[in-house]
Amino acid sequence: MPEQQLPDWADPSVSPSALDPQGLSRRGLLRRAGLFGAAFALGPAAVPATASPQHPGGDDPHLAYLVGDHHVHSVYSHDAKYTFSQQARAAARYGLDWMVFNEHANFGHAAHGARLEHREILKARAENPRQLIFQGLEWYIPAAEHGTVFAAPGPHEVDLLTRFELAYDGKLLGYTEGSAGAADTARNEAHAVRAIKWLAEQRRSGYVDDVLVLANHPLRLGIDSPHEMRAWRDAAPEIMIGMEGAPGAQGAAIPGLRGAASIRGEYENKPSAQSWPGYPADAYLTYGGFDWATATVGGLWDSMLAEGRLFSITTNSDNHRTVFDTWRNGGWPAGQNFDTTGKLPDPVNTDTPQPGSDFWPGQFSRTHVGVTRYGYRAVMAGLRAGRVWLDHGHLLDGLDVRVKRDRDAGRGVTLGGRLRVRAGERISLYVTVTTASRPNPEGILPELAHVDVIRGAVRGPVTDRDSWRAPDTRVVQSRDVSGRKGTYTLRIPLTVGDESFYVRLRGSDGNRHGAGLLGASVDPNGPLPHEPGDGDPWADTWFYSNPVFVDVAGAR
Repeated sequence: MPEQQLPDWADPSVSPSALDPQGLSRRGLLRRAGLFGAAFALGPAAVPATASPQHPGGDDPHLAYLVGDHHVHSVYSHDAKYTFSQQARAAARYGLDWMVFNEHANFGHAAHGARLEHREILKARAENPRQLIFQGLEWYIPAAEHGTVFAAPGPHEVDLLTRFELAYDGKLLGYTEGSAGAADTARNEAHAVRAIKWLAEQRRSGYVDDVLVLANHPLRLGIDSPHEMRAWRDAAPEIMIGMEGAPGAQGAAIPGLRGAASIRGEYENKPSAQSWPGYPADAYLTYGGFDWATATVGGLWDSMLAEGRLFSITTNSDNHRTVFDTWRNGGWPAGQNFDTTGKLPDPVNTDTPQPGSDFWPGQFSRTHVGVTRYGYRAVMAGLRAGRVWLDHGHLLDGLDVRVKRDRDAGRGVTLGGRLRVRAGERISLYVTVTTASRPNPEGILPELAHVDVIRGAVRGPVTDRDSWRAPDTRVVQSRDVSGRKGTYTLRIPLTVGDESFYVRLRGSDGNRHGAGLLGASVDPNGPLPHEPGDGDPWADTWFYSNPVFVDVAGAR
């Protein structure tokens, strides 16, 4: 693999005059973290802090946040249209540091496309040395929706994905959500668990350096049941690390673009015979562009966090066809198709807008991953540790979250981490916000209006693995930050009783909000669904963070 270069904003050899305002802002954040230059290129990988006599509450390192997208398609997916170079150029234009090409599992892909694609991946890495480009697979999870599977670069990355696709993909095996009968459903669900365990074994054996799985658009069809998601997590929590908190296709409901029934994320479905029957009709919509499982305070995501176990969220483009783009798919030579080639013909520019629902990678949706050095394995370690926050519409330049004891001088613990305390100790949540420094790709200078603190009790494993409610989770504080600019820190005291808990954050531009699905007493100003066909994403942008856990000694 060619030598990796730092991104422009992190490279001391790149003059500040060559950077745009956001690049300058990110460089400033990197300098404040003490990670500029060689310290970032060669520094240690960020690992979760552990309690010690010197730091009983942990002391996580300063972090830099790399911006990425784990769900991007190319001509090696049967329903997309762009070349690798088109996607990589767009990602660079919109400031992405890392991206995953996760092409759809398919008969043509398994037979031909994966290896052809790998040659393109190697070429793309050579042509884009300032980007981290992963090869992945969009897995048809047996009995369920899709998922992203991706590995660290290495001699076996494509072999791992191909072996996995042939042995465990629901589409190739016919183990999809459409299978009839309880016996088929049980078989298919068990096969998904075996698949995740198989990936974990490949990592343990050293066949690949690392591999991760994330569930994609989990409530789009309502076929990812709560017990399945818990089973995937429990099979190998170091491999199956989370889900898309917000799907791609965020441009689907731009007024006048796709029709009067369009919904952000293409969440335009109704319950079917394959859907889990315990989900309400509300579950099939997005809220401020976010999946119901994430957006509902006290809902499915919170019910999993309330068990005291990390389950991360992400956001991404799921880019197939970009809104207002002028490219169309090229024509097939006689006698060829995707099954025989594993690759679509390269696209052709028509100079006329074509149908689309998506944004380019990094144009609208961004996943920020905290690291202490730059590199592939550092990104994967940061994702596994849960050092993740997300934003839409470039709402923020930076976010740093810490929970620490008031009497400690250290940095405390950050997103995905655990602070160990005693009942009655004084602790505080510190939220450092860096506001947007430039207009976003739509020409809007985003302004954060509020920061919400969401807190939930940790009660341990659930008895009913299909539970999707966390009755003790609610918004406990909302800070009005309208008009604040630059970098500022909010200090929020947290009461420690005799029960462990977690806190997570959310905020928005303040344009659209109202009582959450479980009532105003739980969430007084949450995200709302838009009217069908009238969902301008740029007018309703949010950020979300992963949780920080507070473990109380002796908690019941």
